[in-house]
Amino acid sequence: MIQRIFLFVALHFISCSDGPAADVEKNAKKRDYATFHQEAKAFCKKEKFNEDYYFLIDLSVHSGKNRFYVYDFKTNKISDEKLVTHGSCDIGQTNDTKWEKAKFSNKDNSHCSSKGKYKIGKRDSSTWGIKIKYWLHGLEAANSNALSRVIVLHSWTAVSDTEIFPKYAPLSWGCPAVSDDFMKVLDKKLQKTDKPVLLWIID
Repeated sequence: MIQRIFLFVALHFISCSDGPAADVEKNAKKRDYATFHQEAKAFCKKEKFNEDYYFLIDLSVHSGKNRFYVYDFKTNKISDEKLVTHGSCDIGQTNDTKWEKAKFSNKDNSHCSSKGKYKIGKRDSSTWGIKIKYWLHGLEAANSNALSRVIVLHSWTAVSDTEIFPKYAPLSWGCPAVSDDFMKVLDKKLQKTDKPVLLWIID
């Protein structure tokens, strides 16, 4: 009888665990973005971008966890955070870890994400999500082909509005896609500003 009880308890803990990797991820400390916020603030001031806020996307974070951050320069705090997709990066190459880790490329038709700073450009219609997209202008060598690759900020109904870890967010073709509800929040903010807004993708 005692052996059966021990066996039941052991099986219970095994079935409720997501495994060692998931436990490490759950207990991981949040990254310190202070230096990124400082650099972003200086950049926005120098380039005459919006100095109220900017968007930071950290693709080193598990895609099932929040990794799209809206940072408020006035309060010096992250005012909102949600899920965002990364590119599958599997065109012309094998990418067996595409769900677990973002890979980067600036090549046309690579379906990869591209790191670096972007200027959020024109608001336009989209076939995805809430039917709104924003063109992204790559400002660095690592993302200079964003326009020709049609890398845009848009929503996708398949993206959850809440964290789904240890599950993964769906993969995109390189675009940072967010949930429909979050896109409504971003769209509302972006329509209110006369100055360009910085979006920065890091790893």
